[in-house]
Amino acid sequence: MKSLIFSKLLRPLKVFISGVALTLTFVNTGIGEAWAKPKSQIITQQIQTLQQSNQRWIQIDLSKQRLIAWEGATPMYAVAISTGKKSTPTLRGSFKIQSKHRKVRMRGDNYDIPNVPYAMFYDGNYGIHGADWHRKFGTPVSHGCVNVAVNHAKWIFNWASVGTSVVIQR
Repeated sequence: MKSLIFSKLLRPLKVFISGVALTLTFVNTGIGEAWAKPKSQIITQQIQTLQQSNQRWIQIDLSKQRLIAWEGATPMYAVAISTGKKSTPTLRGSFKIQSKHRKVRMRGDNYDIPNVPYAMFYDGNYGIHGADWHRKFGTPVSHGCVNVAVNHAKWIFNWASVGTSVVIQR
């Protein structure tokens, strides 16, 4: 029963205080206590951990509309991107690439795009992929995915593998 309680506590919890939304994640301290950490602090800690490793990882900065491919603390590739609009935001957090597809059909409300190139999904239908239907990189225009110019998407697709960490921050 104790592990069931802690597994429920380890899930993010959204709290609204005076109209401000906070996402809290509870961390098991190992001594029967749970402490709340804001999502931004968890993301910062994840970045520090990845920079101290020699792992390949992808950082997405929503405020700068930039993607940086890293090997540990060494930036390998940087490119302008287009992430989700306010009405269809890109998820923030720490993820891992779950699948890769050279071409895939993407469908949703008000769009149906066949042959989307170099798609890498990190959380359900959220992914990083090539976009040849717009040239507005540096501006949020997507339905939640991370849009990259096709030539850059190809480089990232070939460089990353399933399991590569993806950290998305504001």
